Amino acid sequence: MTLQKKIMLLVIVLLLVVITLLTSIFAYLQSKDRQKQAEQLALQTAKTISYMTPLKLSFKADDSLDNLDADITQIMTQVDASAIYITDREQIVFASVNENAEEKAASINDKELSKTVVFGASTVAEASNENHTMIRGSAPIIIEYENYNQVVGGVYVDISKSQINKSIIRHLTTLGYLAVIVLLIGAMGAIVLARNIRKDTFGLEPQQIASLFYERNAILQAIKEGILAIDTSGTITMTNTSAEELLELNEAPIHQHIDNIMPDAGLTSVILQGKSKSNEEVRYREKTFILNSKLIQDKNKIHGVVVSFREKTELKKLIDTLTEVSKYSEDLRAQTHEFSNKLYVILGLLELGEYDEAIELIKNEYAFQIKQHDFLLQNIHSQKIQAILLGKLGKASEKKVHLLIDENSYLESLPEHLGISPFITIIGNLIDNAIEAVRLSETREVSFFITDIGRDIIIEVSDSGQGFSERHDDDIFKKGFSTKGEKRGYGLANVKEVVEELKGFIEYSNLKNGGAVFTVYLPKERNRGILNAQRGHS
Repeated sequence: MTLQKKIMLLVIVLLLVVITLLTSIFAYLQSKDRQKQAEQLALQTAKTISYMTPLKLSFKADDSLDNLDADITQIMTQVDASAIYITDREQIVFASVNENAEEKAASINDKELSKTVVFGASTVAEASNENHTMIRGSAPIIIEYENYNQVVGGVYVDISKSQINKSIIRHLTTLGYLAVIVLLIGAMGAIVLARNIRKDTFGLEPQQIASLFYERNAILQAIKEGILAIDTSGTITMTNTSAEELLELNEAPIHQHIDNIMPDAGLTSVILQGKSKSNEEVRYREKTFILNSKLIQDKNKIHGVVVSFREKTELKKLIDTLTEVSKYSEDLRAQTHEFSNKLYVILGLLELGEYDEAIELIKNEYAFQIKQHDFLLQNIHSQKIQAILLGKLGKASEKKVHLLIDENSYLESLPEHLGISPFITIIGNLIDNAIEAVRLSETREVSFFITDIGRDIIIEVSDSGQGFSERHDDDIFKKGFSTKGEKRGYGLANVKEVVEELKGFIEYSNLKNGGAVFTVYLPKERNRGILNAQRGHS
């Protein structure tokens, strides 16, 4: 059943129930009210007739009451009574306005008679004969003498209950017509309401809306980015699990103001200015988020803002990893290129018949490679570091730089919390900078040393270049600073940032004979990071 039919059916049933209930209550109240009015009218009419002077004089003189027929008839017509009759103490009818008055008078029971003609009391009660039920009001006829009063008879006024019921039915019929009109108006209102609701729901049925709701929740929870929705007052109306995790909240911040959760985001200004933001950096505690906001708009009306954010650190790590992997690939390409050059030299010597020189070159190259590989395999037990150094050896050879790995270097496998990415950044940038530093020097030498003996991993890279000027001491690790030209100066900045993330520190100095040396200390244990960081600052 469609939503429109459901609403129409609900409204019509509701109106029918309400109309039936109100009609029943009205009929009940009308019945009680009409009966009470009839009782009062019958009693008051009986009393009025009993007080008539001609009636009392006729009883006193023991005359006929025929002369009162016209007056009684007029009274009966005015009060819409079914019968009015007058009796003596013996229940003999002296005057009446109704056929079979004697029969009706005979229906007066002893209790009514005793109250009226014996005790002189005015009463009202229900009376009935074989065919009719009526409300009967009775009043005593009292004649005043000089020394006493005497009850000589009674006046009885009957009002038929069928007349009362007919009056009630007439009112209910009128009410029924009004009810039909109300029902029609309600049905038309239900149609209009259903159409408006259907328009507001874009023609979707409830089950379709429910399906979209479940799909939306599933999508939100599947997204790894944090998602927030706020209304025009800045109150958070919806979040996903990723948002709660990134914001380090124990529960969803629903119904809280966004400025209480992310005070530096400036999202209330997005609503006020009506302008979305994209890729904006926002600080949150010790984190940096990349934030995007999108207005929720219906034509020109703003209903709120949807905010998505992700941690910049993770993005930066991914970008840095891709960059360093690219460098690593370039180093391997350089190594391949260098071996190709040597192969071409050997090929040329063989073609010229210089077999001894070719053999000597092969022996020397083989001995050098064996020495390097044996040293790396024996002293450097981390295959990840071995791969980095082999790539850098190839690059240095291509650049005609002698990259020397210190014989005292020694490294076991890396701790689990230290991945390959930080070392690609640290070792790669330090060696690349050293190779660049000696490119114009007469002696092109770069020295590399690494050890994990002790509680720290120590990495040291030195070169035979010109070193750094003292005036650059405060700028070396700043992004964009470089003595090599524009669009440079990010390597050392990246190294420092990675080292600090690992709770280590870096220092540098100029060598006496020229060149510079950079030393990096990385704690092997997580809980030693703070101490090392303090040591670095000191």
